[in-house]
Amino acid sequence: MAGGKLSPRQKMINLMYLVFIAMLAMQMDKKVLSSFGFMKEKIEDANSVTQANIVEILKGLQTKANDQPEKFKDLNDKAKEIRNLSDDFFDYIKDLKDSILVATDQEDRDNYESMSGSDRVDAMFFVGDANTPKGNEFLDRINNYRDQINAIVDNEPKLSSLKAHINKRFDTSDEPAGEEGSPDIPWLRSRYEGMPMITTLANITQIQGDIRTTETEMYSSLLGGQLEIEASLSKYEGIVSLKKSAYFAGERVQGEIVLGRYDNTLVPSKVVLNGRDVTNKVKDGQVLVDIPAGNVGSNDIKGSITFTQDGEPVEIPFESSYSVIAEPNDAIVSADKMNVVYRGLDNPISISVPGVGDNNVRPTLTGNSTLKPAGSGKYILNPGSGNEVTINVSARLSSGKTINTPKKFRIKDIPAAAGTVRNDFGVVSMPKTSVNNVTVGAALPDFVFDLNLQVQSFNVKVPGQPAVRVTGTKFNARAKKAIARARRGDIINIFDIQAIETTKGTKLKKVLGVGIRISN
Repeated sequence: MAGGKLSPRQKMINLMYLVFIAMLAMQMDKKVLSSFGFMKEKIEDANSVTQANIVEILKGLQTKANDQPEKFKDLNDKAKEIRNLSDDFFDYIKDLKDSILVATDQEDRDNYESMSGSDRVDAMFFVGDANTPKGNEFLDRINNYRDQINAIVDNEPKLSSLKAHINKRFDTSDEPAGEEGSPDIPWLRSRYEGMPMITTLANITQIQGDIRTTETEMYSSLLGGQLEIEASLSKYEGIVSLKKSAYFAGERVQGEIVLGRYDNTLVPSKVVLNGRDVTNKVKDGQVLVDIPAGNVGSNDIKGSITFTQDGEPVEIPFESSYSVIAEPNDAIVSADKMNVVYRGLDNPISISVPGVGDNNVRPTLTGNSTLKPAGSGKYILNPGSGNEVTINVSARLSSGKTINTPKKFRIKDIPAAAGTVRNDFGVVSMPKTSVNNVTVGAALPDFVFDLNLQVQSFNVKVPGQPAVRVTGTKFNARAKKAIARARRGDIINIFDIQAIETTKGTKLKKVLGVGIRISN
């Protein structure tokens, strides 16, 4: 075919080959254009899902800021600043897309194969060898968003790890020319000049996706940092819990010293103690008690602490008693787990009366709770239904006098646990190669009981992929397939975790999610 005299028949065959190759090339170009269109649709769908998640995160954060401003107001203000910057830039990109499509009929906007021309975008962004004002505005908006977000990152240590990702996503540096010795190509021309219109639409839609991804990462890092602060050992203090609140000369003082968690930013809206408003006695998250001892005998300390939760007042009652004694005349009941008992667990209870042997002390319960002996002065309480249980203690003193003392305990469900990866909470960074092998667990880091929790199932969500339900503690094949598509900097969210306490088989009502950030 390359040389010699060709017959008319051979010339016709060669011409047919050329026509066939040209037709294949045209068909391939149309498929490429359609692929860019479908990619744009996928990114838009993902942006809608991410937007919905962000709205829920910010709504919850706003509620917490209203309920506990000392703890969450600064965090909420920073989230609002991020949101305002991101929404402004996102809406600008949306208007830019609309201006590109303004001359395209509505019914033709899904015909991606017809969007092969570059004239419309070239005229919008370029004039001669320079950029148009609209082209410069587009470039400035990207740079300004990057710089403003970085300014927030620089002032917040919890966000420092995100700066490299932000700079990469919104990098507008000149790109090297393909030929040695040639000048670098400005970023705007390299990305958009001469490109099909559908390619440009897909490209700037991805910028919208980068905005929402950046938002999500920043909120997750801010909230994850708050969880680390909440779990810090600096939030604990030593609490001395004695077996009895009154002793006679010659007795041995016995009890426990335990770690109790406190939070000096958790400020109640109202505190009532023995019928008096003592809200002004709150200091560093603690209600300071300073009252007269009272008369000889049993004296109550009771009242309520009111907090705001989800915009509504939540009243938490408390009740205790102490004895002012000349001789033993009242029972002392103390819960080993800080006067709160938990439904679905074996709650150890100590019951004793000063100067009275265990054989002369008889506790009884009201309601459908159960109390079983567990050694000298020790019992196991299994709460039933309701919000409180009363232990009635009857004791015969050495003088022959019989005393009867009721004691109320608040009944609570097991609190929300937190999902774990590598025994860490919040957002855990690790290489992508390690993700498939992790075990998803659950723990109660601040809980007074040492529980053995077992995860039964969970959902895993990779950015850009549908959520996958997993049974057990390890990722299944579908989850691993989704994880394989994760990119560096992505956060894999693990949520809707279902778990049980294995000793009693009690199902936990709620387990908070955990995230995995792909480090490389």
